[in-house]
Amino acid sequence: METPRREDLPAAEDAGATILVVDDEPELCRALSKLLGRNGYEVITAGNGEEALELLRRQEVDLVLSDLQMPRMGGVELLKAGRVISPGTEFVIITGHGTIEVAVDAIKRGAYDFVEKPFSTATTLKVVRKALEKQRLRAENRQLRRRLREIQGNSDIIGKSAVMRQTVETARQVANSSATVLLTGESGTGKEVFAGAIHAWSDRADRVMVRVSCAALPETLLEAELFGYEKGAFTGAVARRKGRFEAAHRGTLFLDEVGEMSPTTQVKLLRVLQENVIERLGGNEPIPVDVRIIAATNADLAAMVAAGRFREDLYYRLNVINLELPALRRRGEDVILLADHFLQKYNDKNRKNLQGFTPEAVEVMMRYAWPGNVRELENALERAVVLSKDELVGVSALPQSVVAGRQRFDAVTIPVGTTLRDAEMQLIEATLESSGGDKETAANILGIAARTIYRKLQ
Repeated sequence: METPRREDLPAAEDAGATILVVDDEPELCRALSKLLGRNGYEVITAGNGEEALELLRRQEVDLVLSDLQMPRMGGVELLKAGRVISPGTEFVIITGHGTIEVAVDAIKRGAYDFVEKPFSTATTLKVVRKALEKQRLRAENRQLRRRLREIQGNSDIIGKSAVMRQTVETARQVANSSATVLLTGESGTGKEVFAGAIHAWSDRADRVMVRVSCAALPETLLEAELFGYEKGAFTGAVARRKGRFEAAHRGTLFLDEVGEMSPTTQVKLLRVLQENVIERLGGNEPIPVDVRIIAATNADLAAMVAAGRFREDLYYRLNVINLELPALRRRGEDVILLADHFLQKYNDKNRKNLQGFTPEAVEVMMRYAWPGNVRELENALERAVVLSKDELVGVSALPQSVVAGRQRFDAVTIPVGTTLRDAEMQLIEATLESSGGDKETAANILGIAARTIYRKLQ
């Protein structure tokens, strides 16, 4: 190898960068280790692809310099699997005579560049330096975007109540982890909004977030949507199609109403969570995917597990971090804050200029229980903006169900000495009163099935 020229030495920012050299030829590994170490890099080596993947799982690596042709797992296969395990790592392929076309294909698959044998020291160091420069700039961009999001916050999450501040703080804390998040709570509490915020606050914010409603699609169509399919997999499959998992690669997949998944789909989802691979319908090739899962449900998954309607192992895989979103009746001080937000939103949409609410309208909105939560409040405000003729939204513009009003029932006093059976009945009766006798709404509030309320009332 040639003596490196001064301009080929690493930039100061790259000094100490970790480079993983992968080759089944020990002499080549030693030569590259000596060259790179002499030029200020931290070097680790692996004799095959499997060993390299294990090192990527255990420690941070800035650059992988891998031979193209190795037994069992070649450079391209290592590239595909390695980018899933360590998305921030750059790859440079080492290629020999007659394999340039394969090396070019590796670049199309995400490698930064390739170097040819026999090595030119100057060329090798130049490629390494430029690959590390790209890796460093990409990491800096992610950090800058994260800091900008922290400064700007997320305008879709509105609330200053203590319970809401705590929920937002927890969401921010878990955003940068790779753990699966399960969002629970009543319908209309903003689970999709929180899923979007967690994605926006995460390291994956520069990637796509893909949304899937598990209740909106029948079983066969849901599987095809999630995992994709091969040509001829079923009638009408006239061409190969990628699924939502592949579309969300290196990003986030939001599975709404996950409790509605069929047992067959639950099994397939469990495999993805365990192995980070999918198979398209009609195919048998495992496809690695790097996807952060956020799931949401308003059902009691634990009760569904007990009833045999949801897999216990999948439940624990999804419920790594549980974030329960508070009902609007627990966020009294947020009601008018949200109402002001929706007033402006539908002012703009309907080209109106309403200035606020009458004191009577404020009182009505504050005392109402909002069983439909934020979604019901937004629908009420859209209606009010359309129907209001004066400068301020009055009681007459609000829905009659809101004006008639279900009182917010914030607390139940249970004296010491009350039996568990009687305490349970008091809580059920108070919740039914709060929900205007609506057993489905009361069941959602209590986190139990409606049939449980019917049975206990009998």
